[in-house]
Amino acid sequence: MATHERVEINPEIMGGKPVIRGTRVPVEIILRKLGAGMTPEAIMADHPRLKSDDIRAAQAFAADYLADEALVYG
Repeated sequence: MATHERVEINPEIMGGKPVIRGTRVPVEIILRKLGAGMTPEAIMADHPRLKSDDIRAAQAFAADYLADEALVYG
């Protein structure tokens, strides 16, 4: 998987979940909020330390993670 400078995985932070570097905001939360229809602006209002680049980094991280997944048909 590609490295993402805005995303960090540290077992000491949020149990090792990927978070936006320098925050405790998990990538998962950002993706769930986007999936629920929230705008990046609304997410940043909920989490004032986030920047628009952080929202895009969360999406890129997820895309890269999924690109490395094995395909299973059945």
